[in-house]
Amino acid sequence: MTQNIVEIDNLSFGYKNRTLHKGISMSFPRGKVVAIMGGSGSGKTTLLRLIGGQFKPSSGEVRVDGKVVHKQSREGLYQLRRKMGMLFQQGALFTDLSVYDNVAFPMRELTDLPEIMIKDLVLMKLNAVGLRGASQLMPTELSGGMGRRVALARAIALDPDIMMYDEPFAGLDPISMAVICDLIRTLNDALGTTSIVVTHDVEETFSFADYIYFVADGVVAAEGTPDDLRQSTMPFIHQFVHGEKDGPVPFHYAAVDYKQDLLG
Repeated sequence: MTQNIVEIDNLSFGYKNRTLHKGISMSFPRGKVVAIMGGSGSGKTTLLRLIGGQFKPSSGEVRVDGKVVHKQSREGLYQLRRKMGMLFQQGALFTDLSVYDNVAFPMRELTDLPEIMIKDLVLMKLNAVGLRGASQLMPTELSGGMGRRVALARAIALDPDIMMYDEPFAGLDPISMAVICDLIRTLNDALGTTSIVVTHDVEETFSFADYIYFVADGVVAAEGTPDDLRQSTMPFIHQFVHGEKDGPVPFHYAAVDYKQDLLG
């Protein structure tokens, strides 16, 4: 068994004429919480899609449990995905299913467990996120934070080896944000999972992550523990960590001269 359950090796990827990643390498050790941070449009979520096999790299490779993701057959890819849980940015709950049925869904689809056992497991997962009492509610009856927690219960339904979180704090109030932070850390340690968290929320992420990668201009601009990065003197990291508007990250997206644009 390798120490790193996910490895990204010299990976490049882009859309049409726009290159997102230029030779990125990252390692995700078993049992750790690793964050991928960077500005909007830096390709953080795309890295999760590459890990999950939704996209294929232009060069380089992603390995999950020692297997190169983009070289897997359809069946092989499905087997790798069985090791993964995903918390989507907006929760992505099935709106026509109750909270209980949302969490039960992967168990019913991917296992042959009897309903009596599924019931026990669903209530266990909902209890872990503090929402066992909401099992019969519909998604429209949930607050944003509650919906995110139900989605988390569904994501851990089959005890995945890898949990991926896409902007888990987006749109949450401070209390819900604190709850999700605590759940990510607690569930990671309780389940022995490897957690990969894509986010741009500095304060929250620095409170629970073991290691952080900063992505900018298609490369890993910096990496280290939260303490390492807090003390960094690199202009980009200092600007990002302290939320400064002036620095190496520009406000304007690259464009031709404004006057030229207006006059054609």
